[in-house]
Amino acid sequence: MKRVVQYFEKPGPHNTQTCTDILYKLVCDEGYKDVVVASTSGETGLIAARRLQGTGVNLVVVAHSAGFLGPNQDQFSDDAYQEITRLGGRIYKGTILTHSLETALAKEFSGSYPTLLIANTLRRFGQGIKVCCEIVMEAVDGGLVAEGKETVAMAGTVKGADTLAIIKSAASKRFLDLYVAQIVAKPRSHK
Repeated sequence: MKRVVQYFEKPGPHNTQTCTDILYKLVCDEGYKDVVVASTSGETGLIAARRLQGTGVNLVVVAHSAGFLGPNQDQFSDDAYQEITRLGGRIYKGTILTHSLETALAKEFSGSYPTLLIANTLRRFGQGIKVCCEIVMEAVDGGLVAEGKETVAMAGTVKGADTLAIIKSAASKRFLDLYVAQIVAKPRSHK
């Protein structure tokens, strides 16, 4: 097998269209059936839902949990939520696996904890790769993607999408079974 990897000079939302085009080709030309997309506000998820409309793919858009920014705050747009679901996508809002209770403890007690070490290790491959791993596990934990399937994950460094990976899915409880099979697109630098 031979794969051409798309490297972007800089991370950011200006890469979203190229990532979405590659995503579409992976679904239509290579037959991937499960796609997981990170989307904080719903904007990137909606772009993916529109592009994948009619393909029959299982699209899961993973958002931050309510309260991530502050008490009772939901960053995901109601309009995007309605449109993504109308287009056949499903939305998962839950705790970011490497940014939960341990983050609160680390801040309060100035320590380092296993999930923070995992997050920082994954970031060596890029913020988007870390997020791709997280969102696939979250989608499996939510019962929206089956375990052991090659799943296309699309994420970004800050906003939009600049990273695509094909990941063998696993639940967070079986994190060590998660496997990054292919990196399809990513920024060359993190800044």
